[in-house]
Amino acid sequence: MVSWFNTISGRFYLLMGVTIFAVANSVTRKLTELGAQNLIDGRNPISFCNVLFVGNLCALAALSGVYYPQLKRRTFSQLSSRDWWYLLIVALLSGALVPALFFSALERTAVNNVILISRIDPPLTLCLSVIFLGAQVNRWVVSGAIVSTLGVVLTVILQPPQNDMIQMSSFQLGVGDLMTAGAAIAAAIANILTQVSLQNIPLGFFNVIKTALGTVIFFVIALFIYGKDHFMDISSPLLWQWMIVYGTIIVVVGQLCWFAGLKRTNASEVSLANSFNPIAGVLAAFLILGETPTAAQYIGGLVILLGIICNQIGIVQQNNLSEDNHISSSVGFKGL
Repeated sequence: MVSWFNTISGRFYLLMGVTIFAVANSVTRKLTELGAQNLIDGRNPISFCNVLFVGNLCALAALSGVYYPQLKRRTFSQLSSRDWWYLLIVALLSGALVPALFFSALERTAVNNVILISRIDPPLTLCLSVIFLGAQVNRWVVSGAIVSTLGVVLTVILQPPQNDMIQMSSFQLGVGDLMTAGAAIAAAIANILTQVSLQNIPLGFFNVIKTALGTVIFFVIALFIYGKDHFMDISSPLLWQWMIVYGTIIVVVGQLCWFAGLKRTNASEVSLANSFNPIAGVLAAFLILGETPTAAQYIGGLVILLGIICNQIGIVQQNNLSEDNHISSSVGFKGL
């Protein structure tokens, strides 16, 4: 019985992690809609900035409790100045810039657009892995990356006109779509920086410090841009009660499930679980928000799905599993 549980538990953790991450966008949008129904002097207490800041604080408290044994003074003292600089850069990218761009994109474009366009992250991570990590990939993996990127491009350029569009050459691109692409690019860069420079830092310690630094960086930047009045509703009980649930489940439980799955499965299983992310995300947008895909999203999504299938075939054929795990461990937006 125990051996049977150990065999399936890794896959279960992966699917749980992917499912939690997939619903993050829809849950975030739903929470802001809930805040819009409970305004405070005409202001939404569950604004995207408040969600990001307070959600990060709640996630930081939960992560600190989970990874407390790793937060030792000796661990801090063992980090070189170079390690701290890289930690700061990664925190700026993945702890502040990426969620800020994703949240801003959710204000301006459909959730399905965010889900599909963010799929540019895995192909870009693959490209950077080959360049900087020397990852060995076969034709199927490369083909999958190219096809998935084509699907993202189709999703963007086939969109009907939106309110906020930017003219680029002969194409008009939505601001929210560009923000999503920027967030995915920043996430891929942060992922590679982590793998190249921060391999020797304990995972729990890294997540806690990254979250803490990202929270501070975002708060300082938001104060500089918007002023202190921007967070005047930060003490709202409605905001905190939802953020405690959001930060704990979406961020902490999602990360714990994903990393537990990575430890117990091989690269093929990780890649297969990862392939369900856009499907689960689109399904969550429909069930939670009632958002149905547009023609452009159907076309782009199907092409992305074809790319995922090609990638999965390549991963199965790949001989070096350790390098594959670098490539397939990215599941896009993780809530914060």
